[in-house]
Amino acid sequence: MPLIEVTLVEGRSPQQLRVLISELTHAAARAVAAPVANIRVVVREVPATHWAAGDVTIAERAGDTP
Repeated sequence: MPLIEVTLVEGRSPQQLRVLISELTHAAARAVAAPVANIRVVVREVPATHWAAGDVTIAERAGDTP
């Protein structure tokens, strides 16, 4: 049973997340010949203030924090 975990900065619409889930599910089904019903997708959304690279958060890069 494939498990796909995705972490994104919050802010996408429910429709965008639904498309992502569907695309990932079908890509995994094709890649590893797994039945769609056996594929699990977990999407975690985190605030831009909780995600950083090089000691700079995404919010800071976007100018969203003081």
